[in-house]
Amino acid sequence: MRISGVIITYNEENNIERCLKSLEGIVDEIVVVDSFSTDRTKEICLSYNVKFSVNKFEGHIQQKNHAMSLASNNMILSLDADEALSEELRKSILQLKLNSHSDEKAFSFNRLTSYCGQWIYHCGWYPDKKIRLWNRTIGKWGGVNPHDKVEIADNANSKHVKGDILHYSFESISSHVQTANNFSTIAAKAAFERGKKANLVLHIILNPIFTFVSKYFLKLGFLDGFNGFVICYLSAVSNFLKYSKLRQLNKSGQ
Repeated sequence: MRISGVIITYNEENNIERCLKSLEGIVDEIVVVDSFSTDRTKEICLSYNVKFSVNKFEGHIQQKNHAMSLASNNMILSLDADEALSEELRKSILQLKLNSHSDEKAFSFNRLTSYCGQWIYHCGWYPDKKIRLWNRTIGKWGGVNPHDKVEIADNANSKHVKGDILHYSFESISSHVQTANNFSTIAAKAAFERGKKANLVLHIILNPIFTFVSKYFLKLGFLDGFNGFVICYLSAVSNFLKYSKLRQLNKSGQ
């Protein structure tokens, strides 16, 4: 099994080296597609002998599929720049390379997220199972921006592999608030383009309440302490913003 590691970047000088190091000895090439970074992202990437190119960003799904198209191998291992392979996952992937079978086309991993320096095991954030290693002949990036996911053919099987993708998400609550605002704008525009409507009571009032209750109580977010409360609260706020912005788009028609 020969694997291409694929990453998209934009101003990731604080994260990209950790990501690249975790792929060393695991993949047979690394492809990085950048969106015109203005920091040291390119310099760091080139020091690791990656295939580096620049492409205009038109959406997470579009950019990741473009990056995948540049890979030399059909087996794709995709990471975000703020992610890295745990040591256990590195060992699991090496075993796959040694013992792979022709019928194994896609593999899923758990993702463990660090929030303000704390690993989060509840709030609906873990195990966060995701397909991140697959044969591009049977799968590609899909979903709805900004929440992309790998979609594989209906007749394709996936196998779950031990080990975590380590996701170094938010270093501060302020960065989480900023991302929630940005992502809610992208999500609202995507929903509007699909003809979705936002109901005042159902979506703007009740949905955020249900989101908080579900994540904080049903998914045990309270066990993650103060940061668990912040995560659940901002998840509710994010939904409130998304549907409020969608309602505004519905009214303005643009």
